[in-house]
Amino acid sequence: MPPNGKKQSLPPNVLGNLPENVIDDILSRLSLRDAVRTSMLSKNWRYKWCRLTQLKLDQTLWETTNDLIPPTVKITDIIYQLLTLHVGHISKFILSVFDLINCPKIDNLIYFLSRNGIQHLVLQFPIGNPYKLPSSFFTCLQLRHVTLHRCIVRTPLVFKGFHRLLSLELSQVTICTEFLGRFISRCSLLEHLLLEYVDNANHIEVNAPKLRSFVFTGNIHFLHLKCVPLLAKVSHESTASLLKAGKNDLVNFFNSIPALEHLHWNYNSFRFMVTGPGEVPTRLPSALNCLKHLYLSEICLEERVELLCALCLIRSSPNLEELEIKGPFDLMGKLLAPVLWSAVDEIPATFSDATYNHLRAVKIKGVAGAWGEMQLIKVLLAKSPVLVRMVIEPDVVGDQSLKVLAKIAKFQRASPKAEVVYNVDAYPGYNLA
Repeated sequence: MPPNGKKQSLPPNVLGNLPENVIDDILSRLSLRDAVRTSMLSKNWRYKWCRLTQLKLDQTLWETTNDLIPPTVKITDIIYQLLTLHVGHISKFILSVFDLINCPKIDNLIYFLSRNGIQHLVLQFPIGNPYKLPSSFFTCLQLRHVTLHRCIVRTPLVFKGFHRLLSLELSQVTICTEFLGRFISRCSLLEHLLLEYVDNANHIEVNAPKLRSFVFTGNIHFLHLKCVPLLAKVSHESTASLLKAGKNDLVNFFNSIPALEHLHWNYNSFRFMVTGPGEVPTRLPSALNCLKHLYLSEICLEERVELLCALCLIRSSPNLEELEIKGPFDLMGKLLAPVLWSAVDEIPATFSDATYNHLRAVKIKGVAGAWGEMQLIKVLLAKSPVLVRMVIEPDVVGDQSLKVLAKIAKFQRASPKAEVVYNVDAYPGYNLA
């Protein structure tokens, strides 16, 4: 309402006279369904949506309250309209379908995108119906970001690579070892790589000189980081230890990533690298001097190999700033090899020359009061002069939990500002500042 209190009407055809850049900005903020609906506003708007540079096709486009037409028919019609009406480049395209049985038009769509400058492509398909990428996918030479879910990938022998690709994410993708290695090595600018439950890739070789982030989840026989001098962030979560690749794999693996700053490692990742305590060094031959953030998940500090591996990484990381250790959800009734008392007694001596001058935050979840756990907590408090906060979440309750708390409260602290927070379900938390 204007200051004079009188209503004012919009000038005639105000929507039709908007500048082209304003119309494009409005359309870019709408879903594809709503963007197409703007064609009803006026003749001037009728085909404006046809020049959108970013498109997303998902369930919202063909799901209605009265679904009498099969999704396959609907998406086929949508793709047909897109192929016949769209003009100009498409920089980003997302196709996410979870109830599709068969849609041959998708091959035509990929071919269409390959001829229209596609840079960011996301393809997500339903469980049980993986989509085989057509050869036209490998001619999308402008690609910078690719995400594939439930696809079958067969790299042509003539494929020379995506020389502009920065990010590659493969989830539940079927691709053989040879093709995967070729795919990665021929993307010379690749900075981010995610491999999640990739089928048929038993031996993965990563040759990516520009790679900075690598996330791996799933089963594998052998992983070789061949050339990754800039790799700073690694998340390695093995879901099962299928085959031991050879002695000192733990050493060889970390020697290949000298720039490592962030590490997420889990129980099976250790089991993948070593099978017995005799294969775990006290320290890595080359210190992880760049490592600042270390997160160990599903690690049981009562189990010998897991404790030794965790201690090895901590001792080898003199410049740590944050450390988090999360205990296992379930020990499944017994330990493979319980920690020996003699090994626990040696822990303080193995840290005698260590000082963590940058460690400010520590979090340990699932503490049961075992010797190995308590010795590690004691060492970290004594060797971290700038520690600000240590959070401990026990895995025991009642009197046993209070006994653990009492022991920790007596540990010497190198940092006068160190705050120890003991979180238990039965209490809001103990602050041992």
